Amino acid sequence: MQARRRLAVGALVTALFSQLLVGTAVAAPSAKTSSPGRIAWTPCEPPSDQGASGTFECATLKVPVNWKRPHGATVDLALARHLATDPERRIGSLLINPGGPGGSGVNFAFSAPDSFSPELLARFDIVGFDPRGVGRSNPVKCDEDLLNAQWQAMDPDSASSFAALRDANRALGESCRDLTGPLVDHVDTSSVVRDLDAIRAGLGEKRISYYGVSYGTLIGQQYAERYPNRIRAMTIDSNMDHSLGTWAYQKTNTIAVEESYGQFADWCARTRSCALHGRDARALFDSLYKRAEAGELVLPGDPPQKATPLDLQGIVVQYMYDPSDWFRFAQTLKDIDAADPASARSGKKHGEPTEFAYLPVLCQDYDLNVRSYATLARHERELARLAPVTRRSFIGWMDVTGCQNWPTKVTNPQDRLRVDGTPKILVTNSRYDVATPYSWGSNAARQIGREAAFLTYDGAGHGTYWLSPCARDAIDTYLLTLKTPRKGTHCPAVWPTGPTAQRQSPTGGLVNPLPELLGTGTYR
Repeated sequence: MQARRRLAVGALVTALFSQLLVGTAVAAPSAKTSSPGRIAWTPCEPPSDQGASGTFECATLKVPVNWKRPHGATVDLALARHLATDPERRIGSLLINPGGPGGSGVNFAFSAPDSFSPELLARFDIVGFDPRGVGRSNPVKCDEDLLNAQWQAMDPDSASSFAALRDANRALGESCRDLTGPLVDHVDTSSVVRDLDAIRAGLGEKRISYYGVSYGTLIGQQYAERYPNRIRAMTIDSNMDHSLGTWAYQKTNTIAVEESYGQFADWCARTRSCALHGRDARALFDSLYKRAEAGELVLPGDPPQKATPLDLQGIVVQYMYDPSDWFRFAQTLKDIDAADPASARSGKKHGEPTEFAYLPVLCQDYDLNVRSYATLARHERELARLAPVTRRSFIGWMDVTGCQNWPTKVTNPQDRLRVDGTPKILVTNSRYDVATPYSWGSNAARQIGREAAFLTYDGAGHGTYWLSPCARDAIDTYLLTLKTPRKGTHCPAVWPTGPTAQRQSPTGGLVNPLPELLGTGTYR
């Protein structure tokens, strides 16, 4: 949704659970289905609500459901591309992925004319694909009532409620299998990497250029491991760290949220047009959190809804993706602080099977098992000591609790990156990023080693390409010329100076597509 809406607590399930990015699916574009091999493209138009302009083509490509059984059942991957505007100077295809897991690469390609620089649009065909289980590529579907039941169980406070959470996760995961079929057991990133190489072959290119952001960086990282000689250029922006165990995953997420909220609070203190200017934003959040713990916090709306601590933490994360949202975030906190708890009621949402790729993918890529409620409770206490204002990361907590007792196997478990023989890979990260912490980017670059060039954006937010003119110029230069920035390059922070009507980034008038592709900054 583009318009912001007051938030019903029950609706947080879809809007907040997919903070690492779940997109909205639309009808598949008309296209021919290719047999394994070359891709058969046909002209197509983007959905009317995207308003994109340019020359687009669409296609589908068959790949095995299970790559260990290449001659077995298949799934059709949906693809879209924006053709290079200067075909005589075309370099090749730039494959892109917005992350998620669950973001639509097809929609990402449709957004290309507004989201990528004229230089990239001129020299590359911008190619997006919906990963298996996402959007137009046989989307994973789960029972919405069970999804809501799981949401209600996500914050256990006893051994019995932890057991109830495990039961809710198992029931939800089994519903995903029942409603989706066998594909749901094969949506891990290692399978997507095989799909990406099938797309490369289908394009007829020996080597690809790739730009992946957020969870799309994991696709890039593992592609570089498996196919180092099939890369021309690769930028991975706002990075996952697939080497982390359960505690390190929670800890780094939580520190990132605490530091990012601190940047917001400091910005508000020095910005007169911030709705909370003159107030202590840290103390305000502490007050709101305590009211949520006491069952006295309300989200304004029609009707107003009671909010839990987890609801409040989810709202914080939503607004931290892009500092252009901070004016609205300050007003939201002010409105919540003034809401009348007497008028609130508990929210509940029911519905049909709903698309939900987030946990089915994540829980096959990460083993986040917690042995007992006692262990989880100890983690929560330690996280609160690390982050005395925000207490914990919404994303980290939901990822860990959501994967307990998930019915599919962890087929792509954590491991350190082992990259050898690629060209230089450009790794970028914001210093303050609630979704992919800075430590993840720096650690990924260290694991990649001599093949990595690491660029730091010293500001806040997720997706450096749309947050920093300096970062965008470095990424463009690298993708076009293969010239990487100097070792230790830092790009200066860019802070919002006034509310904006749309998500126009500070990078040359481009529009940041991630909030719409990934579901952040919108209330559903």
